Amino acid sequence: MNIHEYQGKALLSQYGVTVQRGILAETPDEAAHAAAQIQEQTGTGWWVVKAQVHAGGRGKGGGIKLAKSIDQVRDLSHQILGMQLVTPQTGAAGKTVHSVLIAEDVYAPGPSPTQEFYLSVLLDRARGGFVMVYSPEGGMDIEEVAEKHPEKIYREWIDPTIGFQAYQARRVALNLGLKGGQAFKQMVSFCQNLVKAFEGTEASLFEINPVLKTSDDRILAVDAKVNIDDNALMRIPAIAAMHDPREEDPTELKAASFNLNYVKLDGNVGCMVNGAGLAMATMDMIQLSGGSPANFLDVGGTASAERVAQAFNIILEDPNVQAILVNIFGGIVRCDRVANGIVEACRSLGDLRVPLIVRLQGTNAVEAKALLEASGLPIRAAVTLEDAASAVAAALA
Repeated sequence: MNIHEYQGKALLSQYGVTVQRGILAETPDEAAHAAAQIQEQTGTGWWVVKAQVHAGGRGKGGGIKLAKSIDQVRDLSHQILGMQLVTPQTGAAGKTVHSVLIAEDVYAPGPSPTQEFYLSVLLDRARGGFVMVYSPEGGMDIEEVAEKHPEKIYREWIDPTIGFQAYQARRVALNLGLKGGQAFKQMVSFCQNLVKAFEGTEASLFEINPVLKTSDDRILAVDAKVNIDDNALMRIPAIAAMHDPREEDPTELKAASFNLNYVKLDGNVGCMVNGAGLAMATMDMIQLSGGSPANFLDVGGTASAERVAQAFNIILEDPNVQAILVNIFGGIVRCDRVANGIVEACRSLGDLRVPLIVRLQGTNAVEAKALLEASGLPIRAAVTLEDAASAVAAALA
């Protein structure tokens, strides 16, 4: 589960990580009031207006603006709220901005120059632990740094059985170019607390870009991208409550309400499969046969007829779908049950607007085939996965 920047910063603060202070606003007047509050608390005369959407690259998309007066905070908030923010991570459609974070300006000049770093903690499944990825070249162009200067990207692996060690935190600070003094000490503490936040919130990713060394040698998080492990949400209801359904695809939300594992894609062939591995193989075969998968949809190992019918309805809601491929291996789930679901869905929808190709193999496959044939529906049967993919290609031709 992704959460917003302001929520991520709130979690970081709970674990002692210093963050850029800010207040959430949903209207221009709320934004102006928030700016006044921040000015009273910090003495700042400049503010940053930051669009709150689940996507990176907001600055390049026009979703982060600097305001030099409270009136400008109100004007910029009016411009950003309600806009369709398009970034490299949102796709061409963009995302609607429902709220803005009014944050203090932390780049004021002082005794020493400011510096931006990149710092993240994420799961490393290959090693069975965590990894801290960091760079002295933080900021909006971190992707370019990773591509053109990979030597500037450092990694510190963390064994969860012994935790993040003090010497590792010191090594991170040294590699970031901090040689001593207050900034060095604060960076060591920042790293240690960040790992505590990562572990304590059941996160799969904490990404801070940038981590800022201010002109008075403070270390703080200017941004926060956080992803929480969906499987842990039942243990952390306070964090689960941070879910913002407005940031999710409506079809994916509908699928989740039926316990269907659905991810919308940009292709033209709808897929309904049981098992993630078989789903990936099916999508590969569609691509190799000249089509493009419109979705990932795993109906699971114990799919009922009702559940399969709902999955079918969800696939057909996508106007880009030009054909549907159902590929089921009947191990735990019986093929005749799936066939019943397909027939029920087709009849409830009336006339199918796209060709339907079905491959059912395994438990009760013979009975399933008989059900499909007796239905009188225009369904194309396939025996092998290659046959099914070829039938899809022929339907698209």
